[in-house]
Amino acid sequence: MPLYKSIALNSQTIVKIWNISEPKDFFCDHIVLKPESLERLNGMKSELHQRGFLSVRMLLVEFGYTDEDLVYDSFGKPHLKDGKYISITHSYTFSAVVISSKAVGVDIEKQREKIIKIAPKFIGYEAVYLKGDSSNLIQKLTWIWCIKESLYKLFATPGMVFKTHFLVLPFDSESNNTTAWIVQDVQKLKYNAIFMEFEGFGCAIVVSNF
Repeated sequence: MPLYKSIALNSQTIVKIWNISEPKDFFCDHIVLKPESLERLNGMKSELHQRGFLSVRMLLVEFGYTDEDLVYDSFGKPHLKDGKYISITHSYTFSAVVISSKAVGVDIEKQREKIIKIAPKFIGYEAVYLKGDSSNLIQKLTWIWCIKESLYKLFATPGMVFKTHFLVLPFDSESNNTTAWIVQDVQKLKYNAIFMEFEGFGCAIVVSNF
């Protein structure tokens, strides 16, 4: 299947999403991997994980890049050689890449009931406005998780805790954006977050300014 969705958040920030329906051989026939990427691919035991990895490289091609243009730092954060910011995610049958002139993060997660059980591990401040609100709870928790995971990818600093260092301000299901904060010691950083749902998945992108 070709590109699933392409969204321009503004002239400087674009996210592209791929629906991973193709077999592994399809991707291998359409992209060229550098040796370290090929070694990483061959070390993956799950073919679904391999296809997710390869679909991200297909998305790079959609942006006009190649696998050679992508490098990772010691924290595992991806970077583009031309200096633009990039963030990557894949979950089951979807992957996404967002590229921006500003620091950016993206995450996709499948909506599952088990997120209610693990919510106390990542919900802190948000419990105040979620209390007593049972409508679309799985959807809302998935979006909050995606936003916090996106902040974690963007900030890429060891020791960050979802429950205490990342805050997501109230939102309703009819909107598609909110404000999020990274709070570390005396440092407070404000970000815009946009979120969406498709095919039973939640997705969020965070950036300093739309």
